[in-house]
Amino acid sequence: MSQGIAPGLTLGDDRYRIIRQLGHGAFGRTYVAQDLNRFEELCVLKEFAPEVQGTYALQKAEELFEREAGVLYKLKHPQIPRFRELLRIKQPEKGLLLVQDFIDGSTYHSLLAQRKVQGMRFNETEVTQLLLHILPVLRYIHSQGVIHRDISPDNLILRSTDGLPVLIDFGGVKQVAVSVVYKFSTATFNGSVPKSATRLGKVGYAPQEQMLKGTVSASSDLYALAATVLVLLTGKEAQELIDPQSLSWNWREEVNLSPNLGSILDKMLQLIPSDRYQNADQVLQALAGSPTPVVEPTQPQTEPKTQATVAVAPVTPSPGAASVAQSSSPIAQTQLPNSTSNPSQGCLVKILLGLAGVVAIGSLSFLATSWWLQYQRPPEEMEPSPTVDRPVFQLPDQPTVPPEGQLSQQEQERKRVLREQRRLLGINDQFYVALVNEAFWNQYTDQRGRQLTNQPEDERLREQWDAIAAQELEKLQQVDLSLAARRRLGNYGEADINRWKREVNQLHLSSRALYDLADAKFLALFPQQLGKDYFNKPIGQVWRAIAADQLKELKTGDTLEEIIFDPGAFSKEISGTLEPGEGKAFIARLTVGQEMDVSLQTDPKVLFSIYGPTRQIILLEDSRIRFWSGELTQSGFYEFVVTSDAQTPIDYTLELTVEGKVFPEFSVEEEE
Repeated sequence: MSQGIAPGLTLGDDRYRIIRQLGHGAFGRTYVAQDLNRFEELCVLKEFAPEVQGTYALQKAEELFEREAGVLYKLKHPQIPRFRELLRIKQPEKGLLLVQDFIDGSTYHSLLAQRKVQGMRFNETEVTQLLLHILPVLRYIHSQGVIHRDISPDNLILRSTDGLPVLIDFGGVKQVAVSVVYKFSTATFNGSVPKSATRLGKVGYAPQEQMLKGTVSASSDLYALAATVLVLLTGKEAQELIDPQSLSWNWREEVNLSPNLGSILDKMLQLIPSDRYQNADQVLQALAGSPTPVVEPTQPQTEPKTQATVAVAPVTPSPGAASVAQSSSPIAQTQLPNSTSNPSQGCLVKILLGLAGVVAIGSLSFLATSWWLQYQRPPEEMEPSPTVDRPVFQLPDQPTVPPEGQLSQQEQERKRVLREQRRLLGINDQFYVALVNEAFWNQYTDQRGRQLTNQPEDERLREQWDAIAAQELEKLQQVDLSLAARRRLGNYGEADINRWKREVNQLHLSSRALYDLADAKFLALFPQQLGKDYFNKPIGQVWRAIAADQLKELKTGDTLEEIIFDPGAFSKEISGTLEPGEGKAFIARLTVGQEMDVSLQTDPKVLFSIYGPTRQIILLEDSRIRFWSGELTQSGFYEFVVTSDAQTPIDYTLELTVEGKVFPEFSVEEEE
């Protein structure tokens, strides 16, 4: 395909007829074709033809391309072209093409060019609408572990059919080509290809960490989107708006914007990634002008995650009476009488209620905070508690159901069976009551805050409570926990979390790796908890028990392996099998300045994380991406974590290649 595919030629067993060539990039051409099997529907064929020499180089390039294409194939969003298939052809030359939907419309680059001819540019209303329409697309792809890497006016199309922006030309496939070309060209041409050639992204649009180090994240895409918006607003190229000395953006002399939008763009364009918005939802919230402050972690979170996704702002519940009520049985609520009919009386009542409230809240806050802190994810800066944890759960003042002596013989027998099941599992009564209460309230939301009675009208609810209790006990029986971990359910607290951090650090791992392994097993057993803030609920105690057992397995080496290269070797390949909900962590001692290539061959159901030696470095997290290549910025132990969310055993092969294998002395930063 060195000369291109001639119009009229059909490919793929006479399925795709080439209409015309759309463009020619560094790694192949793009064509418009007709799908003869779909009533001559138009589609786009993207050629993959990196200029590398040798059979092995081509084979490696194709393997990586297929892997990345598989990731893109799974993206399903109405504002992303659907990737139809990976097409292998033998004529006119052997090659690979990616087939995707054709988008009828104009790129924002061409739209801007048309306006500039008329002396016009995009206005604030138009770019705000663009942000509101494209940010949900970024939220979706980031939740799938995909970073676009190449957002610019060229890669946004205003679709003619509905006037919505469409995000095209994902950079993952091009990054594979770039990395392969650099890797094999340097071997062939004695290092003539500069390292900068391995950094994908357009100058001015891609942030510095992407251009210089090859590091990308959700905030990288947000940076490029803000750069795109300013180009549309000013009509100038991105490089013209950047101060070459400070690398800051000088756009205010070019266009007047509302203070809100201006500050949002400034934050999206911060030089340091942690100073930017960390995900699309935060930008959408800022655009909405919400008075609720945005939670912006200054560093990657290392607390237990509530779902297997990348870059989600943590949700922190307010510690208060509502939280206390969730840990006890339903109780009656008394409403205060309405005293606002008489203004003076109402004022007096408000004053008295305010004074009483101060006293009550002071007492209640102490109790509520003591309880709530047992559930709350401890911040990384918290010092380990010098005291022994207190039990998280307290027995309610009144039982959730009436005393057994007031119930029928049938109900009493039913409860006796439940009590015996609980005893055999080694679960304490406090945790049992709290767990069942929460499940009962989730199913019968109208009963929250109400005490069940021994009257006939509550007989059905009492029966349902017992039925839910039986279900919860059965679930707990399915959890493969050690007896020691199960007996501590209801008593895990912040001191446990802090102790686990210290102990996992001694293994040259961060708590992130431990949490990934615990998440995988927990969500395999309780998939309905995916995306929920389960850590603050009684079921979160089960997660902690799983984490305690996972730490033991890491210590014994069952789920932890250090990657050590053979003498004279720069590459290592490790294969294994993951059972449902199982994971494994690998560590490798690497040095700043080394070039690292990592690839994972496995099923799409496997999540992949790559963590650096400090909390500031997260190369991949809970990602479906299978490939990372770049220069290491710190020395220390790098972590590679693979976890399965499949229902059947899955094979995997992890390949790590490092150039410049030198290991000077260095210290490993431990978590605070």
